Parts: sequence; structure tokens; C-alpha cells
Amino acid sequence: MTAQKTEETTTQEHVVPGDVLLNKLTAEQLDAFGGELDAIRQRVLSELGDEDADYIRRIVKAQRGFEVAGRALFYLPPAWPLAVASLSVSKILDNMEIGHNVMHGQYDWMGDPGLNSRMYEWDNVCPSSQWKYSHNYIHHTYTNILGKDRDIGYGILRMDEEQEWRPYYLGNPLYATLLMLGFEWGVAMHDLEFERIISGEKSWAETKHLHAGLIRKIRNQALKDYLLFPALTGPLFPLTFVGNATANLVRNIWAFNIIFCGHFPAGVSTFSEEECENESRGHWYYRQLLGSANITGSKLFHTMTGNLSHQIEHHLFPDLPARRYPQISEEVREICQRYGIDYNTGPLGRQLFSVARKICRLALPDRKQARRSAAVTRPAFAA
Repeated sequence: MTAQKTEETTTQEHVVPGDVLLNKLTAEQLDAFGGELDAIRQRVLSELGDEDADYIRRIVKAQRGFEVAGRALFYLPPAWPLAVASLSVSKILDNMEIGHNVMHGQYDWMGDPGLNSRMYEWDNVCPSSQWKYSHNYIHHTYTNILGKDRDIGYGILRMDEEQEWRPYYLGNPLYATLLMLGFEWGVAMHDLEFERIISGEKSWAETKHLHAGLIRKIRNQALKDYLLFPALTGPLFPLTFVGNATANLVRNIWAFNIIFCGHFPAGVSTFSEEECENESRGHWYYRQLLGSANITGSKLFHTMTGNLSHQIEHHLFPDLPARRYPQISEEVREICQRYGIDYNTGPLGRQLFSVARKICRLALPDRKQARRSAAVTRPAFAA
């Protein structure tokens, strides 16, 4: 009852005039917009309880079950495809619905050491501590700000017209394919900023503090997947080795596609550092919305994406349990409608095609007309 009253009051207090221009809000409108989203966040935080705790524990139990089943099925050569499928599901759940969300602090309130963001370590070659810095801090603070958010292109791709074209980018489709196949390795190397080392902007010595943790994590993952578990299957070592590598490959491809569809399809905006100077809470929300996209699908699909198919809601509320995103997405969409803000969503196939088209298009130099058009249509923050 209290939540309903809060929701009704918020809507009544922030009625938006009908002349709001698409994707262009005044400072006052941004404040009202931010207030409505803050109200959603506070309401959800006040509702967290047993249902949320039970949900994540069920997911952890399922993930472990798939892993045990996958490892066991490798002892039966005819069941090799089932073993790979089961282990792939386990790795996807561990990375997407458990690891990513737990390391965002979404379940710290439970007081469970196994689900605490400071203690959790995932099944990935990237150390959780390094991922939390590059992702939780850098990406979520500076989402889609050119020159600040290194997730725009991951240091190797051109994903925006405002990134200056160089002949190197002719390889955009190839680089994207390689990044997709080895996505966990791309994430692991993210903090090293190889592109800056190669360009001379940064020295290898400046990354020394990252080396020990990275080497330790890579060693542990390699020993587990490519030595220990294959060795346990005795003469089936080669089959198990290939099976583990295949499961990692499946997880990499899945994670890459879901993440890129949430960040880079057509209609997603980027911002300059100048546009975001001294930004208000409302403008931060505004930037998260315009810099994100959702993917439609079934409940199972959303679970397998870690609910990052609701990337808009995740960028708005990164510390709320991801299982809540489908519930609040309709509210967020309705608020966007009233404020004339695009709510970018679509099926996986359409978003994938849009991302692939962008990767290929931005491999080529821009036409002058395209540059002028991009400058005119860039969403603006009206003073």
C-alpha cells in the first residue's frame, strides 16, 4: 500500500508539459525526471527480502548442478555434447546472473559471505578486483562519455562516429570477431590498456600492480579447466580438454553478444566530457538511458543474460538485484514516454544486426555529410 501511494504521488508531482522535445530536457525537467527514478530505486530497496534471497540461492544451486552434471557427463563419451551444453550453461549463469550481479553489490544486504561483492570470485580469467574497478567504477560512472568510458570499443574497436577514423579501423569486423571468441581474455586485459602502451601514452611498468593478480587468476583458471578436470577423466583427457574449451567459447560468444546488444545498437548515444560537466543526478539518469538498449525475450532468456537484457534498468540501478529489472521496466518506459525520451528496445536478432552493421560501417572513413548529420542529431541537454 505504501509503495502504491509513493508511486501515485510521484507521478502526480512530476507531470511533464506536452511540449517537451524528444531527448531534450531543461534542468528543471531533468530534476523532476531524476526524482521519479530515485523514487523507484528507494521503493525497491525498501522491498528487498526473502524472495530476492531465495531467488539468487536457487540460481546458485542450479549453476552448481549444471557444473556437476557437465563434469560428470565427460566420463561418458557419447554424452559429450550434453556435457558441453551443461557446462556452458553453468559458466553463463556464473558470469552473467551470479558473478556480474553479485560483484555489483546487489546482494550485499543479505550478509552472506558467498554472495558478498568484496569476496566473490567468478569463473573467469579476469580477477574480480580488476573487473570491479574497470566496470563498476569506470564504466558505470562515465557511461558512454567519449574519452572516459573505455568500454566504448574496449580500446580496439571504433564504435562511434566521434572516434577519429584511422586505417587501423578497417579491421573492425575482424577485431570484433576475435574479441567475441576470446571475450574473457579481452575483459582480463582491459585494465592493462594495451592500446595506450602501444601508442606510447603509457608504459608497461605502470601496469605492474596488476600483473600478480592477473597471472594468478589466469594460472588458476587454466589449471582448473585445461589440466585438473581433464586429468581426472584419465584417457578421456583430450575430449574433456576440448569440452572445457568449447564451454568457455560458448560463454564468451554469449556474453559478448548480450553486452554489445545492450550498449551499441542503433539509437544509443554517446556524450562529450563537456556535456557532462557538473551534471545533476537527473542528467546522470538521462545519460544512462540514452546510452543503453534492452533486448526483448522470455523469462528464461532474461535469466541467461543475467537480466542484462534489461541494460537500461541496469545502468539506471546497478546495485538493485537484477531480477527486479523486468518488474520496473514498464515504469521506466512509461516515465520515458512522458518525458519524450527514447526507450531503446527490440528482439535479439534486430539488435544483433544493428550492432554488426555499426561495426562494419564504422570500419570505413566517414563522409562529411554523415559527420554533420551526427552533430545535428546528437541528443542535447538544454540549459
